[in-house]
Order: sequence, then structure tokens, then C-alpha cells
Amino acid sequence: MTEPSSPVVGHPPDPAQAQDEQLQRALRQRSRDCGQEKPRSVPRRHKLWLGMYALVLFALAVVFYLMRLHQLDFAACYLPLLRRGIVGAMAIVLMLAVARLVRVYAIERAENAVTRYNLRRILRLVVYVVLAAIVVSVLFANWYAAAASLGLISLVLGFALQTPITSFIGWVYILAREPYRVGDRISIGEATGDVIEVTYLDTTLWEVGGPYVSTDHPSGRLVKFPNANVLTSAIYNYSWPVFPYIWNEISFQVGYDSDFEFVGRVMREAAEAELGEAMIERVRVFREILASTPVGEVQVHERPSVLFRVNANTWIDAIVRYVVDPKQAGSVKSRLIAVMLQRLNAEPERVRFPKGDSR
Repeated sequence: MTEPSSPVVGHPPDPAQAQDEQLQRALRQRSRDCGQEKPRSVPRRHKLWLGMYALVLFALAVVFYLMRLHQLDFAACYLPLLRRGIVGAMAIVLMLAVARLVRVYAIERAENAVTRYNLRRILRLVVYVVLAAIVVSVLFANWYAAAASLGLISLVLGFALQTPITSFIGWVYILAREPYRVGDRISIGEATGDVIEVTYLDTTLWEVGGPYVSTDHPSGRLVKFPNANVLTSAIYNYSWPVFPYIWNEISFQVGYDSDFEFVGRVMREAAEAELGEAMIERVRVFREILASTPVGEVQVHERPSVLFRVNANTWIDAIVRYVVDPKQAGSVKSRLIAVMLQRLNAEPERVRFPKGDSR
């Protein structure tokens, strides 16, 4: 079955143009000229947060200075703990301010949305770890006792939280090896969909297809799976940054007495009119990728190709093969089928389709 599509007048613009530009950037690895970019202003909310951090840090510094001048002797018995608390609070505020600066002046200036997403996750993890270390240093004056206590707790939690720990390792693997990124369309296990979130413990997909939808259309369901699955399951990525396309086919059954040359020409011309010159560039990149691997020479056509295969039901399968953006595969196939059938049905003497009981 094919995905229904609303009628369109003419051919819509190639939806893969933006991805072609991304592809060229990935292959050529061209650096952006920062001097040509307009300076980006700091959003107001970040300025407010930084101003608040500065005020809190100043207030804590004043309190600590008063303690050093013995202006708070009424709490002399609590002074050691208060001093550690004030220093710890100052360290926390300073850490949050530094994290905010890193986010504003480094992460949010990254060109790629996926890079910004991953860097924000890493920054958040670093902040959590540093804040936990500050809290421990404030609560425990004796680091040796604190380390021993934490070691015992970690040993107990290590047995109780094996799956979450493995999922966290899976998250590190996802960042390092990039089997998929946010925005990619993947298949893992029985789930297929677009990655919309990757947390420290699990990944969320916006399901495509599934038991309720017969085409590559969002089903409306969310699929969550632990990141530990990436260490044990095969992952099919339809959106590899270097070549974010897939090969697709449309097949018709025709009789042995059909005009195969005419059938092949109609299917090939329809596919070429839909894809334009984009397929030539995509196949060129595909060949370059294959040439850099030990796969060897593989026959790949620059334009849509038509194949004929003998079917077990005494019919001939006419197949056209082409390259397409996976997220546009359903709509492209629907348009091509409509155009091909219109032209093939207009020549009933040259194209014999299965009919009646012989079907």
C-alpha cells in the first residue's frame, strides 16, 4: 500500500535541497567564516540570570567577610559549619554562572542543532557532578570518611542499579560513536521512528509506521527504550549525515506480451522528472563513500533504473529503483505511482496488466 497524498499541481520543489547542502558541508568539512556572521546578542533572560548570580555571590561574600570580622559571634558554635556552607554556596553560584556563560557564548553559538543538544546534555551532567562534589565537601569535613561512605554506597547501588548504569554507558556510547542523533530516523528492535530525545538513561522515538499505519507516516505513538539496547541490538539509521538517503523501488506486474521498452521508458522518465538532477549528485556521493571502503566496485546507476524480473505467478515484475529522502519516501512513491499508472493505462495495447481471475 502507498501513502495517500493530496493532489498537487506540478512537481513540488525537491525537499532534499537543505539536506544536500548539509551533505556537502559534511564531505568537504568546510569551516565557517565567523567574520561574516552578525554578532549575536545575549538573550535578556540570560542577562537576568547572570545578574542574579552576581547579586547572590556578592551577598554571600559580604556575609563571609562579616564572619571573618567576628561580627556574627552570637553563632560562634556554628561558625565552622556556616563558613563551609557559605563557601559551598558561593562555589555553587559560581558554578551555575560559569555554566550559564558556557551555554550562552559557546553552546548556543554552535551551528548544528544536534551538537547544541548534545553539548547541553554534557554540560548539565558536568554541573550535576560538580554540585554533588561541593555538597559532599560541605557536609563532610573529613574527605576520607566521606570517600569510604560513598564507596560503600556505590557498591550497594552498583548491584541494585545495573540496568540504569548500563543505560548511562549506552548514552556515553551514543555521544562517542553516534549510531544515531536527535532528528535521525532509525529502526531498533521492533521500533521504527524519528529520534526526538536522548536522555542519560533512555531514548524516545516518534513512531513511524507500526501496527496501525501501513506506510511511513507518524503513528502518533511515542516509543521509549533504554540506552542499554544500543550495546546489544542492531541499529538501522536512515539519516546518516554523510548520506542521508535510501534506495527505494516501485514494482508493477505486467504481461509477457507487454512492450517492455515502453514500460521501462515511462517508469524511468517519471522518476527522473520527480527527482530531477538531485539523484545524480546523491549517487556521486554514494560512489565516493563506497570507494573509500573495502567493499569494492558496485554497480550504481546515476539515474533511476528499471529492472524486469520473472514472477512466480506467470507475470513480469517491472521495477524502478531510485534514491530518496527517507522522510519523503511515502509521498514521492505516491506521486510516482499516480503518474506512472496514468501513462501506462493510456496505452492498453502496449501494457498488459493482470486482470480478472488470472490475477
